[in-house]
Amino acid sequence: MNVTPSQALPAHLTVVATLAHVLQKLERSTAVGADQYRAVVQHLSDELAKVPADAALQAVLDAHPAAAEVYENLNYAHAGLCRSPLEVAMRAELRAREAIGRAMA
Repeated sequence: MNVTPSQALPAHLTVVATLAHVLQKLERSTAVGADQYRAVVQHLSDELAKVPADAALQAVLDAHPAAAEVYENLNYAHAGLCRSPLEVAMRAELRAREAIGRAMA
């Protein structure tokens, strides 16, 4: 489900969608400060924690890859790479384990 201007955005996602859009613009910008970027990510993180993981949220995240990455990082502890295809996620997990093992050796 893609969020298009003809589709109504649920009220509970208005702030999330706005911040996701801003973050996506910041990702493409060369004139953004670290503090500004960090503030937007923190505000988006706070808002993502308040909303249900429904189809409308998934549509917003599909339309805004930078916000999707923030969402995935927030949920990594209990969901792993929840927005990545399973095979890609598994390979990333295995590479991470191998790197940690090498670092500990």
